[in-house]
Amino acid sequence: MQFDLLIEFIGQQWLLVLFLAATLVMLFVHESRKAGPAVTPQQAINLVNSGGGVFLDVREAAEFKKAHIADARNIPLAQLGNRSSELSDYQDKPVIVVCRLGQSAGAATRQLREAGYAGAQKMAGGMMEWNAMKLPVVGS
Repeated sequence: MQFDLLIEFIGQQWLLVLFLAATLVMLFVHESRKAGPAVTPQQAINLVNSGGGVFLDVREAAEFKKAHIADARNIPLAQLGNRSSELSDYQDKPVIVVCRLGQSAGAATRQLREAGYAGAQKMAGGMMEWNAMKLPVVGS
């Protein structure tokens, strides 16, 4: 019954539904562009190794301590605005932003790009993808 009402609404208000869908698509595209393209873990490794870059882990310190990418820097997302100067050596180098699933990395990447870190890129899938690929981690 509810589904029939939804279909009827869409049929009667198709123009409104079309505008809503177009707005959502534009919002998604806009937000994706601000954070830049996502790189795979393998691409991230290549960028850091060839470009003298760094992995920036934006998870909380306790989660970072359990397991993280070797030589990664840890600046939790909530502290990034105050502590981004700690990355000044990497202003013109690749900064690969990592979080647990890849969600928070987008916000951190946007923040870094706005602060002048043009080489900031998020790693797709975050540590979950890194672990799924059985790549090495360090921690307790």
